[in-house]
Amino acid sequence: MKILEEVVRGIRPSKDEEKAVAEAANGIIKAINSGIKGADAILGGSATKGTWLSGTFDIDIFVRFDYKKFADSNDKLSGILKNFLKKRFRISTIHGSRDYFQIKKGRFVFEIVPVLKIRSASQAKNIMDISPLHAVWVKKRMSRKMCDEVRLTKAFCRAQGVYGAESYVKGFSGYACEILTIHYGSFIKLARAASKWNVQHVIDPEGYFKRKDVFMELNRSKLQSPLILVDPVQKERNITAALSKEKFDVFVNAAKQFIKRPSASFFRKEAFSVERLMKKAAGNRLVVVEAFPKKAKEDVMGASLLKAFEFISRALRKNDFDVKAAGWDWVKRKQACFWFITEKVLPEKKLIAGPPLWNERHVKRFRGKYKRIIKKKGRAYAEIKRRYREPEKLVKNLFKDSYIRERTRGIRICR
Repeated sequence: MKILEEVVRGIRPSKDEEKAVAEAANGIIKAINSGIKGADAILGGSATKGTWLSGTFDIDIFVRFDYKKFADSNDKLSGILKNFLKKRFRISTIHGSRDYFQIKKGRFVFEIVPVLKIRSASQAKNIMDISPLHAVWVKKRMSRKMCDEVRLTKAFCRAQGVYGAESYVKGFSGYACEILTIHYGSFIKLARAASKWNVQHVIDPEGYFKRKDVFMELNRSKLQSPLILVDPVQKERNITAALSKEKFDVFVNAAKQFIKRPSASFFRKEAFSVERLMKKAAGNRLVVVEAFPKKAKEDVMGASLLKAFEFISRALRKNDFDVKAAGWDWVKRKQACFWFITEKVLPEKKLIAGPPLWNERHVKRFRGKYKRIIKKKGRAYAEIKRRYREPEKLVKNLFKDSYIRERTRGIRICR
């Protein structure tokens, strides 16, 4: 398909990009390998698989500690690696199931991850130990063409806002994109299949549960997501466990639309634009909020912003505003914008439904609470004055709430 060929040319890293990444990564890898004992550093993530997108410079490096020597002291790996790195680089510590480290070098951001060198998932002492095995599984199934097919899947997901398994995204991880593309054989085949997915569709690339009911085999906590993607190197794990129903629906609907009318626009992430949202609002009320997260690592900042966004969304609906569309996005590294499209102004008064008229005891209580009631279609109603008629006034008042203040360092309406 010519459209896909054109898209690939725009998302495939250039030779200069590949060279720059290789040189930057090799410098750090050599420094680690020449100085640390009992471990070796290797390139990881999409860089080693050949599935990274042009213009992205986040690079994973795994430092694999000898299993026999460190298996019984795996909780010390982060400390050992930190002591080594801080003597040679300026590092930031990222807290997780096992701490890992970040090094910024020009436009590159390296994540240096300590893992045990294992041969199978059963040896893992920490979920992070399995990541190099993911790379091995993917690389064995890669060709130049397949690398481009995976890039199409990642670019498609990124443009639709469903790329990333972080708690504030709840979408498809890069590894999930790789597995899905490999399983179906190409992006277009994946899109055709996805357009027909139903909730709790099961994909088992290695056939671990062939002629078995995966819902009887796996832990129930791993089966709550709308898509069950069995990890080909760890059959007990659902790769898409973090995927939300909302992001699943977005992906499926986008796949349907692409198959129906293919376009390169499905692979282009639109920059945040108030003008575009105004057109989308089409006569309805558009409220745009700037939010500044408290300083933390990106996934923590993102999670806090998501909670603040959802809090405002719930409050709008609770106060009778019909939220026709809403969303949020980073506009800068430490600044996000929330947006809500609602009706313009609510009526000054609203009716609250009370008990049926035949229930005299409850009607009497209802009348005592609201004084004046209206009888309508066999039920009592009370007419009350709204506290908020315009969404901006409600949203502005929410900024004072402790829930918002705890999750942001600043927030304001900018439209």
